Amino acid sequence: MPAFTVTPVADADVPEVIALWQSCNLLRPWNDPVADIELARRGPNSTVLVGRFGEEIVATVMVGHDGHRGAFYYVAVVPTRRRHGFGRAIMTAAETWLAARGIAKAQLMVRPDNATVADFYRALGYGDQPRVLLAKWLDGRELTP
Repeated sequence: MPAFTVTPVADADVPEVIALWQSCNLLRPWNDPVADIELARRGPNSTVLVGRFGEEIVATVMVGHDGHRGAFYYVAVVPTRRRHGFGRAIMTAAETWLAARGIAKAQLMVRPDNATVADFYRALGYGDQPRVLLAKWLDGRELTP
């Protein structure tokens, strides 16, 4: 049986990673996934991790930190591979990546209409924290949903 392995995203992985994000409905018109990957790979405080089952990319997470808190984005599992532990495994890898850098707390955002995903994170030990999320596009655009 193939093993589940996690590595940082490689150049050759980018098209398959973006296709996975698209299949999971993670892409938004105002975010350029290629630019997001490039930015995450540019410095030591962030990366994109790719989970493989054998040779197949089955999971991803973009992970980063601000020196105090870690954050996760683009957490994805191939839809036909869900409920096999790959989501939990890629999140464990991201948490380990943060802990290795001395980051003690992680947080993530879930859209309010995505109860299934929120339940997944709660099952991993994440809890709701009452906060107000404020945002602003620095180029003057109107806020996006």
